Amino acid sequence: MDENTAPENFLRDLFDLEPGSPAWARQRDRFLAAFQIVDQVNDQPRRTQDRHTEQHTAHLDQPFVNEPDTDWSLAANRAWLDKVIARWRDRTFETIPLQIGGQLITTSDPQISQIENPRTSAESAESAIYPSGLSLGAGHDPSRSGQTAYHYTLAGKELVDRALAVAVEAQPAWAARTVAERRAILLHCAAELARRRGDLIGVMTLDGAKTAPEADPEVSEAIDMARYYAHSLDLGDAIADCRMEPLGVVAVTPPWNFPLAIPAGGVLAALMAGNSVILKPAPEAVLVGWQIVQAFWAAGVPKDALQFLPCPDNEVGQALISDPRVAAVILTGSAQTARMFLDWRPDLPLFAETSGKNSLIITALADRDQAIKDLVRSAFGHNGQKCSAASLAICEAEVYDDATFRRQLRDATESLAVGSAWDTASRITPLTQLPGDALRRALTTLDEGEEWLLEPKQIGDNPLLWSPGIKLGVRPGSFFHQTECFGPVLGLMRADDLDQAIEYANDTPFGLTSGLHTLDEREITEWQERIEVGNAYINRHMTGAIVRRQPFGGWKDSVFGPGAKAGGPNYVLQLAHWRQVDLPQQRAAPSPPVAGLLARCLAHLADPRAAEVLHASAGSYAWAWQTHFSQAHDPSQVYGERNVFRYQPCRHVLVRCEPVNLASQFGLCQVMLAARTCGVHLTVSLPPAAQDWAWLAGEDGVRVVYEDEKHLADRLSSKDGYERLRILAQVSLDLRRAANRAHIAVIDAPVLANGRLELRWYLREQAISHTVHRYGNLIQPGLSMS
Repeated sequence: MDENTAPENFLRDLFDLEPGSPAWARQRDRFLAAFQIVDQVNDQPRRTQDRHTEQHTAHLDQPFVNEPDTDWSLAANRAWLDKVIARWRDRTFETIPLQIGGQLITTSDPQISQIENPRTSAESAESAIYPSGLSLGAGHDPSRSGQTAYHYTLAGKELVDRALAVAVEAQPAWAARTVAERRAILLHCAAELARRRGDLIGVMTLDGAKTAPEADPEVSEAIDMARYYAHSLDLGDAIADCRMEPLGVVAVTPPWNFPLAIPAGGVLAALMAGNSVILKPAPEAVLVGWQIVQAFWAAGVPKDALQFLPCPDNEVGQALISDPRVAAVILTGSAQTARMFLDWRPDLPLFAETSGKNSLIITALADRDQAIKDLVRSAFGHNGQKCSAASLAICEAEVYDDATFRRQLRDATESLAVGSAWDTASRITPLTQLPGDALRRALTTLDEGEEWLLEPKQIGDNPLLWSPGIKLGVRPGSFFHQTECFGPVLGLMRADDLDQAIEYANDTPFGLTSGLHTLDEREITEWQERIEVGNAYINRHMTGAIVRRQPFGGWKDSVFGPGAKAGGPNYVLQLAHWRQVDLPQQRAAPSPPVAGLLARCLAHLADPRAAEVLHASAGSYAWAWQTHFSQAHDPSQVYGERNVFRYQPCRHVLVRCEPVNLASQFGLCQVMLAARTCGVHLTVSLPPAAQDWAWLAGEDGVRVVYEDEKHLADRLSSKDGYERLRILAQVSLDLRRAANRAHIAVIDAPVLANGRLELRWYLREQAISHTVHRYGNLIQPGLSMS
């Protein structure tokens, strides 16, 4: 309404308008002046994006900017999409090959076309076993259930072994390229992805039944990953005293629900760090994976540095993951899959983003219309097949009991068009997989106290196509409260107040995303300090994280490994070894508690070399804390939003050390200085003979336990709440197994004097995205969150 009172607005003068008055003359003159220029008014949109005519080049010297999504309000772009859909709907494909060391391998290769163990003619080629263990897989279009859309080649153990040998041999040459050379190739990858946007949308429609509004931002995200990771090592003097050494061979095992952005991001990050990569695409998204690697090869990534290796999810896949030549695995999938990988290989460096059970809290002080809009988008985008999807709406009692709120929520959900992904009007499309046990139970069964606000139904004869459903009466601790179901089902819970709603939201094994709708700043402050998730959203939808703006990754059982967020400042850093080659020069004065601990460490060590190293370490830790880790970061500065990236101290860190020499004693003191700098409670586990460290018993925030390794392993399952295990000594696989079972991330990297690199291990990353405009009234973003 503010614009109606502007000086030039007619309504400002309406009630005092008299013929001949100054207001009359003013409005008359404005009207006549406007009429004189009526032919000069342009009725065309000012937005000029046209996907038909765009040209894409790699901008090697430009800073990072996010790639814009397609503007579907423009007729030219809608016509472009129609052509994409028509081109891909009836497209046929040759068998997708493996790519190992530059060689394309299929079952039709003359060298391997002779079938071993021939089947009967009634059995399909997909069940045939070829030499080298090759087999044939089938790709399916969920919108056309029962039809085979294409075939792809699956590697056997022999070819897995060959691919690993190639990757090991190729990695040093790729790592020998300078950071600038690798950066340029990644920027060319970004341009190549942009050029192929239409085909990438088309292939995601085929493989995953993605709608264009879901697939298009995923292309933008993949482009952003390439550009952002290309610059991720540009940290200048902050890491100049350390040398980066790649991990080696990295296997990327992505999911099917984000078949483009997630595999592309994992591959690009690993390549930027100097690793060679083997991409094992999800069986449901092999065609998308094939498009990705072709784009990257065209952009200049060597084929031996990036190999394409679909293989079965059986002992062949296990052979890849458990092979000691694999230096690390990047996984996006379920928590169960992450645990299985660690069971196969307890010392596996695993970087995994896993499951979520995410809730959107709606308080009585929310804008309920806006909350419904964001809830429906968050719950049912891509049919709820997002690890970030809002599976639960936890409503304050006044909202839950509001019949109007329920009716509007039901109507908004029921209005979503259900149908084939090839129909651009569809918003709910077929599932990528047949419902598993958890999702089928969620779609078809009500537990005690539950009822349907909107009952989901299978549509037609396609077993993958379901209309969305909403459950009322989900109880704390129930199946639906605790279980990730991964489909188009939303459950509503009733909470007495915000305090109880936060308890319900936190009372799951997972900590990926959560949202809050309220207009009360006090409620916002309480929620953002108590919610236990990696990505938090306020007064907006809670899916669709954007690179740099909302780096993505969770807490608790939603992450395995050290926890650096994808699309964030530390993701590439964790995919390399770092070695201290000089003492850090970027230093600041330590806080009094850290300075006191430093003095006691120096008194205990009584070695002249200790003073130089530990003073440099404490100073670097203080500098890194003051300039980076204690700060709230919003590099995107989007008007109307606050997108804050911040660090939170780990609840409890455990360090295992055997201080038998000066280096290990230095390391233990550095860990204590780092933990004290970050405000982290530390437990020090020492062998029984290390009684000369008894002075630590008087240190604030430090607990000392004298124990052998077996006792430590038995103790890891206690309720002490350890998040990280910092290892400064050789430990057994049994201890690693115990840590894996207790879901404690094992950090065995060398202790560094460099604070920008060392302090990462004691902190959790969190992204908070807050919409701070109301219906277009924009507010300059600020950093009010510490």
